Amino acid sequence: MIEVREVKTKKEIRDFILFPIKLYKGNKYYVPELYGDVKKLMGDKNPNNIISKSVFFIAYDGKKVVGRIQGIIQYQSNEKTTDRKVRFTRMHFINDVEVAKALFKALEEWARDNGLDTIVGPLGYNDLEREGLLIEGFEELSTFEEEYNYPYYGEILEKIGFTKDVDWLEFKLRAPKENNLRLEQLSDYCMKINKLHVAPSKGISKKQYINKYRDGFFHVLDESYSKLYETVPISKQAQESLIKQFMQIINKKYLIFICDENDEVVAFALCFPSLSKAVLKSNGKLTPIRIFKILHAVNHPKVIDLGLVGVLPEYQKKGLTAVVLNGLMSLLKQKGMDHAETNLNLETNTNIISQWKYFDSEQHKKRRAYIKKIGD
Repeated sequence: MIEVREVKTKKEIRDFILFPIKLYKGNKYYVPELYGDVKKLMGDKNPNNIISKSVFFIAYDGKKVVGRIQGIIQYQSNEKTTDRKVRFTRMHFINDVEVAKALFKALEEWARDNGLDTIVGPLGYNDLEREGLLIEGFEELSTFEEEYNYPYYGEILEKIGFTKDVDWLEFKLRAPKENNLRLEQLSDYCMKINKLHVAPSKGISKKQYINKYRDGFFHVLDESYSKLYETVPISKQAQESLIKQFMQIINKKYLIFICDENDEVVAFALCFPSLSKAVLKSNGKLTPIRIFKILHAVNHPKVIDLGLVGVLPEYQKKGLTAVVLNGLMSLLKQKGMDHAETNLNLETNTNIISQWKYFDSEQHKKRRAYIKKIGD
């Protein structure tokens, strides 16, 4: 008998966090979220609570945990689209359709009680969270920023009435063997004609550097992503939390801020040294040995994760894409660097996907957002 409970007790919180770590024990592609990060989201001090409402459910078969799911009402998104959607995320379950049915039944009842009529996901609080269900690339190592899942997840979702809403594509990018002189020349010309410069990072601490350009970064992020699928502005509280969360794993060498004459950010490329292998066997816990491995990965990466690229709308037809691409190309040519992982590109975002032709590129993963009408 499957029993689904709303997570409330300390034991249920622990069970919720640890379930996927146990489910994927021995799996060499699954990279866990950090225990402390998930626990923070489950508490009253979650900064996202200001612009959203969350619920966490866990499924038991007797005393054994067999599944979990989080639901999110993202008020900003629903206001923007005039939809009545609940998002699902952090969904994991054993290979049993009845477990999935029970989890989604609980979430759907909660959604109806809150006046909602549609369920969509996997989607988090904002575009910087893990999103999309893996449907291709099950034998590829996940990045630290994305979620892994077994192939049966999608099959079960479709059995219980979910259909495709949108897909994302992911690419491996390697620097081409020969320099692209045309791209370099176009980049230089664009910088000169628009009176732009790359924000200098030498002679300034990482904290000072981030604090100096953070507001400009989030402004460009909100403006450049505003029309993309299910994107929302990131609240000031969430900004603070994200900066604290990622401060230790950011390396200034892999941040590209392009600024105007007034030193205001007009474009960026946000890259992270890959932490996948450093976190892979951590079970979500930061032991001293694991911290050492993470710091080593931050300072000596062989792979970088291309988190986000953004350009202000008024600059998008002024050649700034060439500047960003040329900057990324330079990062990949560094000694010891193997490749970059793009993370998620909307399948409809042909402007971005077409730019990977400048690299030795390989589309190696695909993710999907699913949708289902649940009625009033």
